[in-house]
Amino acid sequence: MGERTANVQAGSIGETLEALAATLHGRWDADPQLSYTARLLQGKPDKLLSRVAEEAAEVIMACKDDDHDHIRYEAGDLVYHLLVVMERYGISLDELAGELNARMK
Repeated sequence: MGERTANVQAGSIGETLEALAATLHGRWDADPQLSYTARLLQGKPDKLLSRVAEEAAEVIMACKDDDHDHIRYEAGDLVYHLLVVMERYGISLDELAGELNARMK
């Protein structure tokens, strides 16, 4: 488990996801020696995919502990890694929104 984030304030999820997605997109040209995201984007797919599985398991464990702050922290890790997967495989936030919107009908 990572160190818990201090002083978390509510934000706008749409703005946050769009800003993060733009940052991730910009990491394609970054030096993998200097950027964890670049390593995930440019490295072997199994490394990234195993991170998604690991983060999902950590969300589950945090939920089993019924620890609100820990759940939020691990959910942040999971969403980050999922967005890296989407970037790596060319799925935009708008495309994801369309998928989710189609399911609400």
